Amino acid sequence: MEPLKVVAQLWERIDARDWHGVSRLIAEDAVIEWPVSGERIVGRANFIAVNSDDAYADERSVEVLRILADGDLVVTEVEIPQDHVVYRAVSLWTVKDGEIVGAREYWTSPGQDPAPRWRAGYVEPLAEPLAEPLVAD
Repeated sequence: MEPLKVVAQLWERIDARDWHGVSRLIAEDAVIEWPVSGERIVGRANFIAVNSDDAYADERSVEVLRILADGDLVVTEVEIPQDHVVYRAVSLWTVKDGEIVGAREYWTSPGQDPAPRWRAGYVEPLAEPLAEPLVAD
């Protein structure tokens, strides 16, 4: 399966909470890094455990805002709203032989890192994200 399709299916299955389906897309020895929180998830079982934890039980749908592929590298931008916060992630996925073997994901919440005052004269507030998701390969 093409790398872009593998990652698109990953987000669809995470959205559906289809953990068995997710496990078929992640290599047994995959390494997923979360630099913002300083964590590394090693292995399929740990990736499934982290993502299926009860702490995420109240999550709403996953919206893929963008997905781009270049060879084995797939980049996604997703948004996951919850009652009290919206999470966004930019993820760089590496896919080999139809499985995700590695990733680096940058998770944050819009506005969590406020702009410093000194930039006020040079910037304007960011508008809403694109209305239509971008898909390219």
